[in-house]
Amino acid sequence: MSEHIAFVSLLAALAAALTSMAVYVVRGRRRDVDVVGKGGQFLMGLGDFPMHWLMWVISPLVSVSRSLGLSADFYSYLSLALGLLTGPFIAIGHLELGGWLIVLSGIADALDGRMARLTGTTSQFGDFIDSTFDRFVEASTFLGFAFYLRATPWGAWIAGAALAGALIVSYVRARGEVLGVTCTGGLMQRGERVVLTAVASFLDPPMARALRVPPGTLALWTLALIGATTFLTATYRLLWIGRRLR
Repeated sequence: MSEHIAFVSLLAALAAALTSMAVYVVRGRRRDVDVVGKGGQFLMGLGDFPMHWLMWVISPLVSVSRSLGLSADFYSYLSLALGLLTGPFIAIGHLELGGWLIVLSGIADALDGRMARLTGTTSQFGDFIDSTFDRFVEASTFLGFAFYLRATPWGAWIAGAALAGALIVSYVRARGEVLGVTCTGGLMQRGERVVLTAVASFLDPPMARALRVPPGTLALWTLALIGATTFLTATYRLLWIGRRLR
C-alpha cells in the first residue's frame, strides 16, 4: 500500500512539473538573471531549460520568504538538515523518501542563493558555508547508497567512487579559484549529480518490481555513471586550469 502511494505521489508530482513547464513556455520562457549572471549550466549548456524553469517555479517561495523575514542562512541550514537525512533513509531502503529529501534540499539550496542576492546579504561567509554544506549533503547521500548497496557486487565501491569523484570535482574548482582561475565547466557538476541521484531514488523501486530485477540495480548503474563522469569532469578541469596557470 505504501509503495502504491509513493508511486502515485511521484506521478502527481511529475504531472505538476510538466504542466508548470508548459505554462512557463507559454508565458515567455524568460531566462533567469541570476542563473545567467553566475554562468550556471546544466549538461554543458544543452539542458539549461530546467535551471531557468526551476528558478521561475520557486519565485513565489521567494516572495513568501521575504514577507516572512526568512534569511538566506535559514535556507542554508534547512538544505543541510534535509540533505543529511537523505543518507540514513537511503541506507535503510526508503529510496523514494530519500529522493524527495534530495529534491527539497536542492530547492532550499537554490532559495539560499536567491534570497542572499535579493536581500543584499551575499558574503564570503555565506559562500563558504553554502559550498561546504553541499559537500556534507553529497557525502551523506553517497554514503547512504554505499550502505544500501553493500551486499551487491562492487556496490559500496561504486558508491565510494561516485563520492570521491564528486569531492575531487569540487576540490579542483576550489583550488583553481584560490589561484585566480575559475572553471565551472564539465559534464557532471553538482546539478547533474542531484538530478541523477533523485531520479535513481524515485525510479529504482518501481523499475525493480516491473522488470523483476534486484532492488538497487538502477541506483548501481546511476552511481557508476556518476563515478565515471565525475572523474572525467575533474580531469577536464585539471587540464583546463593547469594550462591557464602555465
